[in-house]
Amino acid sequence: MKGTRNVTLLVIVGLLLILGVWGCNGYNGVVKQDENVKKAWNNVNTEYQKRSDLVGNLVNTVKGAANFEQETLTRLVEARAKATSVNFTADQLTPENIAKFQQAQTQISGALSRLLAVVENYPDLKANQNFLQLQGQLEGIENDVRNSRKTFNEAINTYNTKVRSFPMNILAGMFGFKAKEGFKADEGAEKAPKVQF
Repeated sequence: MKGTRNVTLLVIVGLLLILGVWGCNGYNGVVKQDENVKKAWNNVNTEYQKRSDLVGNLVNTVKGAANFEQETLTRLVEARAKATSVNFTADQLTPENIAKFQQAQTQISGALSRLLAVVENYPDLKANQNFLQLQGQLEGIENDVRNSRKTFNEAINTYNTKVRSFPMNILAGMFGFKAKEGFKADEGAEKAPKVQF
């Protein structure tokens, strides 16, 4: 009788120990994935900040061109101001916040596209060495932004898979880990652009 009680106690202690180790490993795994999301989000913000800083230099360079369309510059400056005002941490990655952030960044991208299209009407500006350097830097930054967004979405996917998979979803829910939102394609991006000559 006493031996059976000891064996039962050892089995219970063993099971509790296994569950404890599993729980600690699972929790640490979710924390690691959460930190990867935060790191990726910080990288996205860094790339967008580099772009925002470059926009100021572009505007100052373009302002020097005589008779340059002020409306284009004004829209770009306003889009930049709005984009820099939409700021939040990786812990605030709700669908609403991601949508606000993405919308602000899309506006600045559109304003930059309009600026570069208008520049075509200014041969002196197109030949300006400072402008050409800034334009080259902008192309590099846009590539870096795309890569950072891709890395961020991959980190979100890995995190969400871990947080939503059974039985980790139970443990994650107990400690307040929830699925996060990543970037989506811009509205209308699924349609191929029409090119007319």
